[in-house]
Amino acid sequence: MLYSSFTPPLLLNNGLLMTIYSAFRSSKTWEQTLIEPEPKYQKVVFTEGEIPLFAWVAIPENPQGTIIGTYGITGTLDNQWFLKILGRKAYQQNYAVILFDWRAHGESAKLSTSLTSDGINEGKDFVSIAAESKALGCPAPFWFTGYSLGGQLALWGIYYSQFLEINGLKASDVAGGAVICPNLDSNRSLPYLMQHPLGKYIEKAIAKELKKLALKLHSYHPQDFSLSAIEAANTIWGFDRELVIPRLGFASVEEYYTASSAFKILPKISKPTLILYAEDDPMFAPNIIPDLNKVGQDNKAIELILTKSGGHVGYLSSPYYQKTIGDRDCWWAWNRILNWINSMK
Repeated sequence: MLYSSFTPPLLLNNGLLMTIYSAFRSSKTWEQTLIEPEPKYQKVVFTEGEIPLFAWVAIPENPQGTIIGTYGITGTLDNQWFLKILGRKAYQQNYAVILFDWRAHGESAKLSTSLTSDGINEGKDFVSIAAESKALGCPAPFWFTGYSLGGQLALWGIYYSQFLEINGLKASDVAGGAVICPNLDSNRSLPYLMQHPLGKYIEKAIAKELKKLALKLHSYHPQDFSLSAIEAANTIWGFDRELVIPRLGFASVEEYYTASSAFKILPKISKPTLILYAEDDPMFAPNIIPDLNKVGQDNKAIELILTKSGGHVGYLSSPYYQKTIGDRDCWWAWNRILNWINSMK
């Protein structure tokens, strides 16, 4: 485990403030911070995995590898601006880029009645996308990435890539991955969030978006999603209880969270994996950090960079700090990830 000297702007040296600012202010101004243009994405539906998945694919001339990424608990490719930053930066550094709507999200929700499984199935989706993308001209090595819940999905993808070979994709074709503020243990973090004086409002906002997602799924597949179940899904836990676990065969939400927890697979990951995690992340229970630290110490394949500040998927660096470390913009986390991938050649 390494402690980073990440330094935020003075007024954002608080996890909750960093998280709120990133969500509401940076979401409107992010394009002004970048010099990298938007790649010309090709819209692709990957069909050779368990379910069809919608993606944006951009391939530069003579790409040096491929980065596959997705986003967090809610959203679509159209509105996930933080993922778009990765796309611009990675493409500019001559990587093929695949950004995809994961199960039950965005355009992928229209293509299948499959619901989320917090990595149990989505990890396989990462591997199947890598396998099918080779025919499009996306070369190995492949790197998997994501943030928040998407980080948990990417960790499952790295784990599956060690032994799951699909359509000619060899285990060695996937080099590893890097994640930002991944969800690791919902059994601890969700009660923490719901009981926190301010966190409970974040949970309510996420639950509201999940209900919107469920209603969209009903509109696409009315025979497969019960309106009464959707009506009862008023929390994140309720969404999983009413809609997710019945399809997956779990007896309880707690059993499902245990099965999908990244702590189950982190000790088994043998490919290079970078985890960026902030101690002041307001989304996750603080008592997770000692366990994460222990995994980072015990598993030499995992490089854990633990920061004192950064919030939840914020990591906006101060202008002075950008000059100090040679970053040309404030997007510290993506810059660290791309630098790390480049160093692994």
